[in-house]
Amino acid sequence: MQQVMTGLVVCVLVLAAASAYGVLQRRRSGRVRVRGRDDGKRLEAAELGAELGERATLVQFSSAFCAPCRATRRVLGEVAGMVPGVTHVEIDAEAHLDLVRRLDILKTPTVLVLDADGRVVRRATGQPRKADVIAALGEAV
Repeated sequence: MQQVMTGLVVCVLVLAAASAYGVLQRRRSGRVRVRGRDDGKRLEAAELGAELGERATLVQFSSAFCAPCRATRRVLGEVAGMVPGVTHVEIDAEAHLDLVRRLDILKTPTVLVLDADGRVVRRATGQPRKADVIAALGEAV
């Protein structure tokens, strides 16, 4: 009987820990935030394969089978269309592994907000909300 109770307690603890981890991951996904390790990182037009925006650039790292990447593409395209001088550039992470490694891109979609000089000022991992992207642009422009 004691073995059954011990097993039940272990199962409950594992389920509680997994649920807490899942809630934490869901809350963090898509958040636009400043990351210390992006300090000083800069991208040039040649690396992006497109010109930098006049005021800011939204760089999206995507992969072929990434469902949230399609929604992120739509959100970033809408924001770039709303804010003058902002450009949206999408990069295939699998085709640009050197850039992915240099910028510490760990999952797709990852969005980098660059200022007019190409410096990384904000980063989001996961699908960002439109309001968060617009707020992040406030720091870049």
